[in-house]
Amino acid sequence: MAGRVVLLTGATGFVGRNLLLREVSRGSRVLAVVRDADKLRAQLEFEGLSPTCVEALPQDPALWPRIEPTHAVLAAGVLFARSEAAYRSVNVDWTLRILSAIPAGCATVVLSSQSAGGPTPAGLPSRREEHEDQPVTWYGRSKLDLEGRLRDTGRQLAVLRPPMILGPRDSATLPLFRMAGGRVRPKPGLQTKMFSFLDVRDLLTAIDASWETGFTGSAYVASGELLSDAELVAEAAALTGGKGLSLPIPHWAIRAASLLIDAVPALREANPSLTRDRVREILHNRWVVSPERFEQSTGWRAQYSAREALAAACDFYRREGRLPPRQH
Repeated sequence: MAGRVVLLTGATGFVGRNLLLREVSRGSRVLAVVRDADKLRAQLEFEGLSPTCVEALPQDPALWPRIEPTHAVLAAGVLFARSEAAYRSVNVDWTLRILSAIPAGCATVVLSSQSAGGPTPAGLPSRREEHEDQPVTWYGRSKLDLEGRLRDTGRQLAVLRPPMILGPRDSATLPLFRMAGGRVRPKPGLQTKMFSFLDVRDLLTAIDASWETGFTGSAYVASGELLSDAELVAEAAALTGGKGLSLPIPHWAIRAASLLIDAVPALREANPSLTRDRVREILHNRWVVSPERFEQSTGWRAQYSAREALAAACDFYRREGRLPPRQH
């Protein structure tokens, strides 16, 4: 949009990359705070865009030129780390440094996570904003701490707590598609797990709704559709043509695997997401949240189904050459 200047962190990540491309298509001036400018340049070229359409900024705000963004989305964060300090250094301390360099009048959205609240309280259908936050991981605690520190700044901004995010330009679900296409499909836990989810394209419209309505405060944003772990694998298998059998893996075996991986450097590099910390989320069977507060405050509604989100992710992997072409 002409005249809009958007500052964005996490521009080479899943959500940030989608947001960057949307804002470029709208004619916004995009200021991307990135660690790796070459990675940003390569992604833009893959999308058929000139690298000059985005202005890359260094991670240290002290090195920025004078900027006056009208809008900002702080989407960067560490998802998988081996210590609580590693999560805090980026998810809390660095994010606050970036915020302090943004003008107070800038319409700002900070992406937190469902993990800041924790799993659905026992006996309830969904987690809501009024429920006591009980994060079970270092990652979740870092996001909750960030939210508290944001409140202490007195800034009027929106903090969105999405659940599992699916859709095009994701990288986290690539192992899911590869596993679903195999003969054996491991399923964590012996019981059914239920999840909320959100298509990344719906998250972008939620960011828009925050800007347009002036929404401030913290809120869950999610699809009204729920997804079980079995349905997630079945949808991925249908998209890849997988005909394998599901194999439930007991929680004790998953915990043991995470301990082994944490102890062996080569395994840590090959399996960055299977940490002792993040396994604590796998041990809970219900991660369902209610988006009602945000919906009532802004009029926003999620539009994409889980099938549409997974299909878009699968198509993107094929375009990148990381999954084989669709069989006809």
